[in-house]
Amino acid sequence: MDLALSTASKQTASEAAELPSFAEAVETQKAMVFSIAWNFLRDRSAADEIAQEVFLELYRRWHQIQSQEHLVFWLRKVASHRCLDAVRKRKLHPEMSLEESAEPTALERVHDPMLSSYLARMVASLPEKQRVAVILRYQEGMEPEEISEVLGIHVSTVKSQIARAIELLRAKTAQRLGKMKEPEADE
Repeated sequence: MDLALSTASKQTASEAAELPSFAEAVETQKAMVFSIAWNFLRDRSAADEIAQEVFLELYRRWHQIQSQEHLVFWLRKVASHRCLDAVRKRKLHPEMSLEESAEPTALERVHDPMLSSYLARMVASLPEKQRVAVILRYQEGMEPEEISEVLGIHVSTVKSQIARAIELLRAKTAQRLGKMKEPEADE
């Protein structure tokens, strides 16, 4: 019996050693949480507010965090859900029509700031469920299985949301490029 207690206390001690202090966790993870919120909401003050809410909630639930991996998972999940809630509560729909966003003059390379800005506007125009799936997949580098856990939906739903988002982005880009070519054909 003493051996079982000793083993259990060693496991608890090793798990606690893996987990940083709350202050260290905030310092190391604040950029990720803010980045998720900013890329979803496209509003710096709203992203700051979401990040503060997420870390306040983390402080309240710190005793439930089991490891560094659990911490990152929990932060991504709560940040994603808080972003969705913020859009719903505040009716802050950052979707924009194609006419509102600037047209690209030519296809640029991926590292080009104009293309990055264009892609950011296009992702911001996606419906919220597709947008959060795309942000978690391509910004955070999460696999569909991880995204399904974070969002609490089936893996197949995650994959279809991402596929629909990519299809929509392609259609919007093709429509834009078609509009660019029309004036040339009239000349």
